[in-house]
Amino acid sequence: MEREPKVLLGRRHQRHRFLPGKFVFPGGRIEPTDRLMAVAEPLHEHYIDKLMQRVRRPNFAKAAAFALAAVRETYEETGIMLGVRADGAMSVPQGPWQAFADARIVPDLSALHFVARAITPPGRPLRFDSRFFTADVSAIARRVDGFVGSDKELVELVWLPITQARQLDMPGITAVVL
Repeated sequence: MEREPKVLLGRRHQRHRFLPGKFVFPGGRIEPTDRLMAVAEPLHEHYIDKLMQRVRRPNFAKAAAFALAAVRETYEETGIMLGVRADGAMSVPQGPWQAFADARIVPDLSALHFVARAITPPGRPLRFDSRFFTADVSAIARRVDGFVGSDKELVELVWLPITQARQLDMPGITAVVL
């Protein structure tokens, strides 16, 4: 029996200025510590090449930072840690990566697949230059509750088959990436 893949989406809080109440992928921006975080396995070279197309000063570290930001933001917004268990104590940059060290989870970028890049057209009040990644559910090393709720950035998480997910209230780019 053929099964349709499911996708994880979160509904943004109505208080947000940008995309209030819309269903979106977890995400955000690169933080300085993302460039310092060690990984279990690097991003596949094919994805590095694609990520660095039309980028100023392309390099491996920048490509890895995009993927690490996706891993970190997924955790910060959903409580889902993507990676593999570490054998011993870990050294991580100060800040948001500490939760990974405490759980002994090392990001495994080889489990991520670069899907798309989207740049908001000029003239829009809020602009973004986003990269979208996917990973199989087997890349989840740990799930922590309490990251979604009425006082959080995302008020609801859903895992839905792609055809059902398309029926949610979402930004156009999310539908395109699906």
